[in-house]
Amino acid sequence: MNVRAAAAKVIYQVVDQGQSLSAALPLAQQDIRERDHALLQEICYGVLRWLPRLESITNALMDKPLKGKQRVFHHLILVGLYQLGYMRIPAHAAVAETVDATKTLKKTQLRGLINAVLRSYQRQKDALDEQAVSHDAGKYGHPSWLLKLLKASYPDDYAAICEANNTKAPMWLRVNSHHHDRDTYRALLDAEGIATELHPQAADALRLISPCDVTKLPGFSDGWVSVQDAAAQLAVDYLQPQAGELILDCCAAPGGKTVHIMERVPSAQVVAIDCDENRLKRVHENLERLNLTAQVLCADARYPEQWWDGEKFDRILLDAPCSATGVIRRHPDIKWLRRGEDIAALALLQAEIFDAMWLQLKPGGTLVYATCSITPQENCDQVTAFLNRTADATLIDSDPASPGRQILPGEDAMDGFYYAVLTKAN
Repeated sequence: MNVRAAAAKVIYQVVDQGQSLSAALPLAQQDIRERDHALLQEICYGVLRWLPRLESITNALMDKPLKGKQRVFHHLILVGLYQLGYMRIPAHAAVAETVDATKTLKKTQLRGLINAVLRSYQRQKDALDEQAVSHDAGKYGHPSWLLKLLKASYPDDYAAICEANNTKAPMWLRVNSHHHDRDTYRALLDAEGIATELHPQAADALRLISPCDVTKLPGFSDGWVSVQDAAAQLAVDYLQPQAGELILDCCAAPGGKTVHIMERVPSAQVVAIDCDENRLKRVHENLERLNLTAQVLCADARYPEQWWDGEKFDRILLDAPCSATGVIRRHPDIKWLRRGEDIAALALLQAEIFDAMWLQLKPGGTLVYATCSITPQENCDQVTAFLNRTADATLIDSDPASPGRQILPGEDAMDGFYYAVLTKAN
C-alpha cells in the first residue's frame, strides 16, 4: 500500500472513528513495506501532534469540506500538508506521492483537488502558517478543553507542558539488575556505539541519545534490558518492595512495573491484575521474556471479593486508570480521543478502586497511588479526598497541602507522572 494512503486511513480511524493510534498503526504497518514503517509512524504522529494547524490550513484552502465517504481524502490532505510543512521530504515528491495515494484509495477523480490544495499551500505557505497559529489550539497543538484545564492548573507552566507534549519522546531503558548493574550494561552499549545518559533518580534507567531498534540492544531477547520511561521506573522506588512480601500490582498491564518489582526483589510474591484480557497478553509476554513468574489475573479491581480470597497484601501499587495526559508525547492521539467530561468520570472510577484496594492492604502496609496523568482532579485532589475519608491512612514524605509528587512532561526528560505514598495504621 502507498504509505500516504495508509497514513490517511490511520488518521481517519483515530480522528473520525475514535480508534487508538496504538491499535490502528500496527495493523496499517502490515500492509506496507517494512522499510516504510518509520515513515508511516512519523507522518501519523506528526499529523496528530499538529492537527489544529493542519485543519486550519485545509479549511482556508477549500471551498467546502470533504464529507462522508470522502473523509479519508480530507485526512490525505492533512498528510500532504504535514510533509510540506514539517518534513524534509522534497516538496515535489511529497505532493506526487500524496496525490498518487488516490489510486490506492480508489478515488482517482480527487487527484486534481488534492494536487491543487497542496500546490496552493506551497504558494501561500507563510501566510497560511501564520494564520494557523493565530488561535490557541493551533499555537499549542491542543484541544480547547485541555488547554483550559492546563492553564487553570499550571498558569506558569502550561506553555512548556504543551511544548513537551509536542516533542518526540526519548527512549529510556531499564537495566535488569539480575544480569548487570546499570554501569556495566552501559559499558556494553558503549562498546556497540550506543551512547546513553543517566537519570538523576531512577537507578536502573539509561536514556539513549539516539533511539534504536531493540534488536540492537545487547541481551534484549534474554531479558537483560527493557524499554520503560524513567518516570514509570520510579514506581519501584516509591513502593520499596521487600524480600518475601506479598505484593499486588493493580491495573498492571502491560506489566513493566510488575517485572521491575521482581527484578529488584526476586523473592517477592507478586500478583498482577488488570480488567483487559488483551492487554494482559503483554504482561505474560514480559514475564516470559524476562523468565519471571507472577500470578496474573483478569479482574475488576473494584470487586476484590470476586477474584481474591487470600491474605491481605504487604504492598499495593495502584497504577490507576487515568486520562494519560502525562504521556501525550508518546500517544498524541490522546488529545483527540479524550473529552473534558472524561476527567470527572475517571476520578470517580479511581476513587472506587482506591477504596477497594485499601481494604486489601495489611495494617502497617504501603500503598502507592500512581497515574500517568497531570490533572489535579486525578492526582493531588484524589489523594486529598481519600485522606479526608480514610482515618487509618497516612501520607508519607509529602506536604498534605500538596500531596504526592507531580512530574510534568519533559522534567528530567521524563513523561508526566504522579505518585503518592500512603501507609495504613497498625
